Amino acid sequence: MTSVDSRSTRPSGRFRDHTTARVGGPAGRWIRAETQSQALEVLRAHPLPEELEREAGRDTLIVLGGGSNLLVSEEGFPGTVLQIAFSGIDTEEHNAGKVLMSVAAGHDWDDAVRFSVARGLTGLEALSGIPGSTGAVPVQNVGAYGADVAQTLKDVQVFDRARGALISFTKEQLRFGYRDSLLKQTTVHGSPRYVVLSVRFLLQSRPDGLSAPVRYGELARTLGLDAESADHERRAPLQEVRRTVLKLRAGKGMVLSEADHDTWSTGSFFTNPIVPKETAAALPADAPKFSAGTDDTGRPLVKLSAAWLIDQAGCGKGFGLPDGPAAGRGAQGRGIAEGRAALSTKHTLAVTNRGTATTDDLLTVARAARDQVRTRFGITMHQEPVLIGHAL
Repeated sequence: MTSVDSRSTRPSGRFRDHTTARVGGPAGRWIRAETQSQALEVLRAHPLPEELEREAGRDTLIVLGGGSNLLVSEEGFPGTVLQIAFSGIDTEEHNAGKVLMSVAAGHDWDDAVRFSVARGLTGLEALSGIPGSTGAVPVQNVGAYGADVAQTLKDVQVFDRARGALISFTKEQLRFGYRDSLLKQTTVHGSPRYVVLSVRFLLQSRPDGLSAPVRYGELARTLGLDAESADHERRAPLQEVRRTVLKLRAGKGMVLSEADHDTWSTGSFFTNPIVPKETAAALPADAPKFSAGTDDTGRPLVKLSAAWLIDQAGCGKGFGLPDGPAAGRGAQGRGIAEGRAALSTKHTLAVTNRGTATTDDLLTVARAARDQVRTRFGITMHQEPVLIGHAL
């Protein structure tokens, strides 16, 4: 086992330097695990606390990957931050033209997608450009442009902090749902029971270099495809699909850029609400609505567009800026967070740091947008990012 020594310990690490929203204070101890052995040493030193302690937010450990789904208060976190930084990709032939791709948890997610596309492996291309590490993507069942991780994931290796043991979960055992999984369900106030160490994907190797069928209307139209046609008619060259997704995401401020404050965010702040069919029926006819199965009693459910709800509630692009929508300008006209935070000027789902924001500033804008939607439509939206030291 490799000891965690001073070379991997950063006593003064600050979350603002390691998260995509660029906010958050210091940690009591900051450890960057360059190997799985280093990570396991730290994890074994921080067993899972009792449930009441977790509910009260008193875990001694935060596990950090790419920092794309985390907001920590400016007061910081008094415990230990374990930053998963080990990377690597392996592939092996499976059967029937399938390839197993194994990715270390700390590997940059978009680089893993780039790797798969470069080798003619289909299934991940629509997930291009999503920031963060590979270990985080199964937690949220990350998805975009008609694809999600559950479609190609085979299994994950995790460390169970309750049992102090390495175990594996298959796709079926992970109980994937919309932006949900067993991994997320067993995380309480940022305290994870299971910590992902590696992820395996089962991808199709296609000699013709074509993508998986494109399911998302906007992406299909941009590629010149008909999203309603048969599967074999909804494929395009893998590299072209990747380039197109990156271009679409960049146009919405969803590809990280040092120079673009619209990208200083956690990505989509709110999940798309899933509501009973009768609730959806009360919305205007032009409100986007998608079938979402049924609840436990068999009642039909409908998925709504959080972006549409926010926009129609008066919180359009730039909400929170002095020259943004009126509802977000504040009493003095300088913006509800003095212009330091706002909804993206490119996409209403992202709450952005305009350069000098604090965590409080971002949450001020998020609460205002949530409250406007609740007042206008009677629907409560829920956040995607994990909040430490704060509640929405």
